Amino acid sequence: MKVFRYLAVSVDSIFAHKLRAALTMLGIIIGIAAVLVTVGIGSGAAASITERIESSGTNLLTISAGASRGLSSTSSLTLADADLLADATLFPDIVAVAPQYSSSATVIFGSSEGSYTVVGTTANYATVRNLTVAGGAFLSDAQVAESESVAVIGDTVASDLFGADDPVGQTVRVDDTLFTVIGVLEASGGSGFGSSDSQIYVPLGSAQGRLFNAGRSNGSYAVSSISVQGAGSEVLDALQVQIEQILRLRHRLAAADENDFMIQNQADMLQIASDVSGTLTALLGSIGAVSLIVGGIGIMNIMLVSVTERTSEIGLRRALGAHDGDILLQFLVEALVLCALGGVVGIGLSFAIAQGLALLPAMSYRIVIEPWAVALALAVSTASG
Repeated sequence: MKVFRYLAVSVDSIFAHKLRAALTMLGIIIGIAAVLVTVGIGSGAAASITERIESSGTNLLTISAGASRGLSSTSSLTLADADLLADATLFPDIVAVAPQYSSSATVIFGSSEGSYTVVGTTANYATVRNLTVAGGAFLSDAQVAESESVAVIGDTVASDLFGADDPVGQTVRVDDTLFTVIGVLEASGGSGFGSSDSQIYVPLGSAQGRLFNAGRSNGSYAVSSISVQGAGSEVLDALQVQIEQILRLRHRLAAADENDFMIQNQADMLQIASDVSGTLTALLGSIGAVSLIVGGIGIMNIMLVSVTERTSEIGLRRALGAHDGDILLQFLVEALVLCALGGVVGIGLSFAIAQGLALLPAMSYRIVIEPWAVALALAVSTASG
């Protein structure tokens, strides 16, 4: 009961000295908000990176071309390599294969134009890369086989060139070649290089031949990369080793030669992203924690000054029979209340800052205020008292 009485006295004292209490809590408020926002930025970035990697496809291996020995301008991967990987007899754990040949090109519609990445690929690409068509259709096997002049455009490309108009059925000029738009992809939410939103997809043969004049090796057109979808995440490691061995044999690489290609495992990419984001979150959190420590030291100093200023009050309480422990408990409870209130206000401020930052155009992901971080911040702020 004594604690509750001191709690009421502490609240009365705080409201009696509002300015002093506000200045005392300010350090804790800023410290808590700084910790939660910085940790939230790290968590949000991690979630955004993970979502982007996962949205690029499931159970995915990406084989990227290097330069052929002695022919630096020629891709080391060919369509024959992709055809071999699509052989279910040799690779029963491969579900789908999608070769790509990509380069940048100027795309024009009416008075609108822009420079975008044009990806020549096959009908399997939409499945392998988890692409969803918002309007029209993706490339068909027949259109790819005939190298037709058709294109599927990303959401950003559609907005840039057509605004609010429906692009399906319209004709665009890609460099000097006309293509009919047959489909528009749903927005992926990604940004920058590699996002499907800012890409244009055409039949593989159209890109290799009419658009970019791809090189040949042993009579087979070069490709930039090959996307391979495995039967499950548990087979990716073994599949990666098998593909590496087969491609080394096909490319006639000696034991001492380095690979003239690179295989990226989606699971490895997710692990690397997780490790990097964890380090980033810890770094940002430690920077914010400095503000919290400074705030705690500030409360100690101000409470010490408060004790000095209230010596007459302490003397009066002692004269009325209060023990040293009672007086100490009162100041302790007052400090705890100040820190707890500062923590609550700091948590509220962190959510307000997160909402404000989310409105900025430059913020491409949302700040995630983690529940564990809120609980920890409140506990630390109370313990500071």
